[in-house]
Amino acid sequence: RGTALQALFKISYSCSKVGDPRPGQPYKGGNFCAFLPENREGLKTAVLLEKAFEHGLTFQIKSCNGEERVTWGLIPHKTSCDGGKARNGYPDAQYLQEVGTVL
Repeated sequence: RGTALQALFKISYSCSKVGDPRPGQPYKGGNFCAFLPENREGLKTAVLLEKAFEHGLTFQIKSCNGEERVTWGLIPHKTSCDGGKARNGYPDAQYLQEVGTVL
């Protein structure tokens, strides 16, 4: 298995804003981890993912059982280094192309 870049996101508890499901309501944060291959395409994708994060596109707030919480947004992320596509991990030969198209 090759080396991987690992991105860690720690989202704090806060209040939602206009455009979220329930503006002004508190939401539950969480810790999120994603992986990219450590190669030229992986580094290029990391730069694009960083821009998406800076523009607020990486996460969204969803209501679940009456509680607002942060979840992954529409941009696909690999949350495991293994397990294949079925487990949101590698190997997945199409991932970098697919995420590049979304970004």
